[in-house]
Formats: sequence, C-alpha cells, structure tokens
Amino acid sequence: MQPFRIAAPLQHLIEPYPPLESVLDAVSHGGEPALLSLARLWLSEGIPFAFRECPAIYESVRSWLGNWIGVHPKEIGLTGSSRLGISLAPTKLWKPLDKNSDLDLFIVSDSLFADLKEEFRKWSFDFENVTTKARNEREAGFWADNNARGPQLLARGFIDQKMIPNLPRYPITKKLSQGMWLLVEKLKLTQRAPQPSLASIRCYETWDSFIRQTALNLSILKGLI
Repeated sequence: MQPFRIAAPLQHLIEPYPPLESVLDAVSHGGEPALLSLARLWLSEGIPFAFRECPAIYESVRSWLGNWIGVHPKEIGLTGSSRLGISLAPTKLWKPLDKNSDLDLFIVSDSLFADLKEEFRKWSFDFENVTTKARNEREAGFWADNNARGPQLLARGFIDQKMIPNLPRYPITKKLSQGMWLLVEKLKLTQRAPQPSLASIRCYETWDSFIRQTALNLSILKGLI
C-alpha cells in the first residue's frame, strides 16, 4: 500500500486564500496534479475571499440566484479576484481585490448550458443574416468577435452570458443579465457585503469542463513567471 502523493509545492499551501507567490510556485513547479488541485479545491470550493467577513451573505446570494435562474445553489460558484483576493488573470496579475471589483460567477449545469448553446446558435444565425442588428460599429465589432469565438468555447464546454445580446429575443440571456443587475443592486443594500460595479456569469456544461478550463488558465501563467 502506498501513501497519498501530494505535489511538493502544495504541501505548504495550507491557507484558504494563499499568497500569489505560493500559487505561482505551485503553477510553475507542481505539474498537472498541482494545476488540477488548485482548480478543484482552491478555485471552486469554500468561502470566497470577497465574502469572508460574512459568509452567510454568499450562501444567501447563491440561494437567491439559484431560485432566480432555476439551478441548485451548489451549482453556483465564484472565480476571479473575489475567490482568492488576488487576480490570476494574466492582464491583471498581482492586482488585489477591492470593494468594487467585479463578481465573476460560474454555474455548472448541463441543462442551462444546453439552453444557452441553443440560444447562442439562434443569435449567431440572426447576426449573420442581419435579423438582429448591432446599435453601432463598436457593438458590431464585439458581436463579430463573439460570433467567431463562440463555437470554440462551446466545444470546450462553456459559454459566457455576455456573449449573447441582452435582448427580448434571447430570453434566457436576458433573465441572466437581469439577475446580474439585481444582484449588484441587492449587494449595495447589504451591510458587510462586497459592492461590485458589475457581475457576470459563465456557464459550464460539467465540472470536468470547469476544471479543465481553469487548469488551462493557470498553465498560461507559467509564461509570465
């Protein structure tokens, strides 16, 4: 019988919100096991740093949002700087969480993913056939980029709510967008809660999709160390 094996850099990662140096050390020297462990444990479970002063608010948020969207609260999580208190995005590396940082939520739901996948395809058809028109050139540029990237992201098992226009013709996306606006407004009225200026949702088809994409994002940091 063999003991459980732990990647060496993870043996010293004992805090729920480890310092960036420790995360980067694990990413750089821990190999794939460390990337997967970081994605599964530190970046998807537990109480997010943004809600550390009153964890019950986070649970209340998930309960309310789950009811609004129609998913189980356990399927809702938080990533970004709100998770560890620091940003791991290559363009924002080292940037600490502040009171107004955006909330990057995620949902793991195969049924919601399937609905959003179909709604994206509907919007893509409308966009390419000019049934749904952008309001200006800047928006048209974003739409063209989303239309090109969307199929690739869907093939990897996730889609962002903001990749589909918030229009009545796309009711699921509109409901998600409205929920994000309401969430921000409700947090403004909640004492000891973060006060984000924006909130957004990414939907994953499965937990495996979440883990694979999160581990991939972490691996990108190797080139910046």
